[in-house]
Amino acid sequence: MKHTYIVAGMTCNGCRASVEKALSETLDVINVTVNLETSEVIIEMSQHIPLETLQNALASKYQISEKNIFKIVDNTDKQKSDLQQLFPLFLIFIYIISAAILINFKSWNLDSFMLDFMGLFYIVFSFFKLLDLKGFPESFKMYDPIAKVVPFYSWIYPFIEVALGLMFLIRFQISIALVVTLIVLGVTTIGVTKSLLDKKSIQCACLGTALKLPMTKATFIENTIMIVMATIMLIKIYS
Repeated sequence: MKHTYIVAGMTCNGCRASVEKALSETLDVINVTVNLETSEVIIEMSQHIPLETLQNALASKYQISEKNIFKIVDNTDKQKSDLQQLFPLFLIFIYIISAAILINFKSWNLDSFMLDFMGLFYIVFSFFKLLDLKGFPESFKMYDPIAKVVPFYSWIYPFIEVALGLMFLIRFQISIALVVTLIVLGVTTIGVTKSLLDKKSIQCACLGTALKLPMTKATFIENTIMIVMATIMLIKIYS
């Protein structure tokens, strides 16, 4: 017999492999198939296995539930949960904004502030991507149009961010960095928007697998801010 479940908390291929291994080793389980993108887990078993047994086989970060059970969800609690999940992102933005302000505090200049903000943004976010260089590409390919077609792009993306961050901070070829920012983040935002419209829930690996961020919301927020700043700077340069 086969049963389909939903396992929450999987953010990368490492998570998928961990869930697959744990469930496969459970008594009476014949085969396990895990779909990371949909969070669906199909378990073939020789006899019925209680949900509690399957949950006990998994690490505490994963929550398993039957797919076809309808639950009444309090919208207020869901909204609160989303805000709590996005808290690490907001905290990082506060730190980046504060650092950019302090750098330009003595001789305030809005243009300089935005360049420093974008530079620090790229450096900080590339750091989190590089912490999970194996898991990030798999999650990135789920929504980025270029990465879906050219898998190698997802592997070099963190290093592109490092390069762009350094270009902004040392004021090297600013115009090129701004154009690349618009192209790279513009393409990513198209994929994010499509995921939002399709109501897909993808965990964010760009800030590390330990931080359970909703990928679409987090990425949409960060990309929009950067695109707006890059557009403003390009207009100022060429106006």
